[in-house]
Order: sequence, then C-alpha cells, then structure tokens
Amino acid sequence: MQSKKVTGNNKLICHGGAVSNVVQSLHVNVEPEPQGALHLRFQLTGDLPQIDIPAPRLSLAVDGLWEHTCFEVFVAVEGDANYHEFNFSPSGQWAAYAFSGYRIRSAWLISQAPIIHFIKTSEQLLLEAVIAAVDLPENITGKPFQLGLTAVIKVSDGSRSYWALRHPETHPDFHHRAGFIALFNQSLPTKI
Repeated sequence: MQSKKVTGNNKLICHGGAVSNVVQSLHVNVEPEPQGALHLRFQLTGDLPQIDIPAPRLSLAVDGLWEHTCFEVFVAVEGDANYHEFNFSPSGQWAAYAFSGYRIRSAWLISQAPIIHFIKTSEQLLLEAVIAAVDLPENITGKPFQLGLTAVIKVSDGSRSYWALRHPETHPDFHHRAGFIALFNQSLPTKI
C-alpha cells in the first residue's frame, strides 16, 4: 500500500473513473488541531441543484447516512487492524463506529460529538468537521494515522457516486485498508 503525507487539498476520485456531470471536483483538506483533534474540510464544486443535499436537522448520531450525500473519514493507526469510521451529513447529523478488523464492529461510544459546519452556495458545498483527539483510535506508539478520505454523493435521480483518494476494488469499498493512503501525524497537546 502506498501512503502519502496529508498536505493541503487531497483530491478525491470517483469510483470506476466515471465522469460526473454533476460533481466537478471534490477535495478534502486535513489539518491537525493544537490539542490533537482532526480538522477536515470537504469542498465539493459542481451543479448543486442536481445534488440531493439533506435538509438541516438536529445534530445527532444517526445510522445510514451513507445512503444519502455524506462525507466520511476512516482513521487507523499505521500497522494496527483497528480503525474508526466517521460520517458527516450536510444535515448536521453524524455517525461514529469502531472496528477491530475489516468490517468487524466493536463496542465503542464516542466521547464528544464532532463539530460540523456546513455552507452551501450555488456552485459549492463546504463541510467542515472536527473530531476530538480522544475519539481517534488509541495510538500509544505515536505512529502516523492512516486516513481513508471518502464521500457518497446522491443526485436528484436517486443515483449515487462514490469518491475516495483511492479505490482498491472493482466495487466501492471504503473499508478496504488499501484505500487508507493519507498519513496524518497527530499534534501532541501542549502542556502548560
């Protein structure tokens, strides 16, 4: 698996190389926060009236967000089988899951709800999310985190396109570890 350091904008590609006549570009910027949190900024440019964007709702944990337009990040410590999945909807709803291995769910409750901000213009959709350091996978070795940066875009006709930094399979599979190719070094909290 070839990884790359996360710097600036990371361009997501559509699964199957399909050219989308609705989405022109989809980028994700990843930044460490001073206290070790993970700050993500998803920027989608395209024909937004054709994209099915969920209406604003109460910021709650909700399953099944991937069935609609949703932005996601998969986070693992390099070399560990465990990983966490976070889903962010433009509605303000979110989901967080832990896995002990490929698609093997683990019992886990998030400590702090992610902070989500959403802005929509006629041609651009911007979603920012901050995940608290305490909710990232345990990293006692201090190794880099590997990230799978992904998105599901649903259009008004009901079809979906699947976006990621890399698609290792012939079918969309965001859980495949070969897709976790972005490396992120967590900032350590400063002591006062």
